[in-house]
Amino acid sequence: MPSVRRPLRFATANHRLSTALVLVLVVSCSVFEASAPPRPGEHLTIGIKFDQPGVGHRTDEGTYEGIDVGIALRVAAGMGVPEHAVTFVEARSEERENLLAQQKVDLVVASYSITEPRKRYVDFAGPYFTAGQALLVRRKNTDVTGPQSLDSPDWRLCSVIGSAAAHRVKNRWARSVTLKEVESYRECVDALRNGDVDAVTTDDVVLAGYVAAEPEKFKLVGPPFSQERYGIGLHRGDPRRAAVTRALRVAVEDGSWRRIMRENLSKSNFPIPPVPQILDSP
Repeated sequence: MPSVRRPLRFATANHRLSTALVLVLVVSCSVFEASAPPRPGEHLTIGIKFDQPGVGHRTDEGTYEGIDVGIALRVAAGMGVPEHAVTFVEARSEERENLLAQQKVDLVVASYSITEPRKRYVDFAGPYFTAGQALLVRRKNTDVTGPQSLDSPDWRLCSVIGSAAAHRVKNRWARSVTLKEVESYRECVDALRNGDVDAVTTDDVVLAGYVAAEPEKFKLVGPPFSQERYGIGLHRGDPRRAAVTRALRVAVEDGSWRRIMRENLSKSNFPIPPVPQILDSP
């Protein structure tokens, strides 16, 4: 009888040992997978603005902040791409379509207004934010109260190359205004500070960031005079648009969108807009 029991106990011990080894291997593999670097394709290059405080801004320390940065990272996470696998590059206004067309970036999240002319070349997901065009002037200026008051060649209006903002003012409200177009909003603001221009125009949320940085020097005037729906730009025909749209919807549903707005807009006292409706085809 003992000759029967000993092999049974030995077999049971072997079974337990085998089970333990399997568990160790499973746990070890799980830990390895969790810490493994992204697989090929799990990386995104995203174009943002570097010169828009509160929206898309590269700090002096080389970090990135703003609502566009927060939205970009949240969408990337929703697509399975962790923050360390996201590379930000500068997307100036005049370069955004080319960056996408040449596939130098995967996404553009750069205060990129959804317009019909742009939709001929770019696919959009969104909108995730709605802004309005406004004017930034020096704090002591009392003559400029809105776009109509700029209708004189003596007034000098600044915006960036590739933006429709300045031309919208000239074509609709101030046909005789003198336009100055430069490569960055920082250049416009510097020109305003130095007295080389009288007003800067772009979206109110962007200009509010400059006011917050130097409230003793600048102010916004008049109510917004356009509606700008910000979208995420993709290369025309990019099949990932559906995934970007889903990620934006999740960001709205789980509260991430509101948190991103609160964290970035509170610095400039800019009101948080209504929660957006993410469309299948904006």
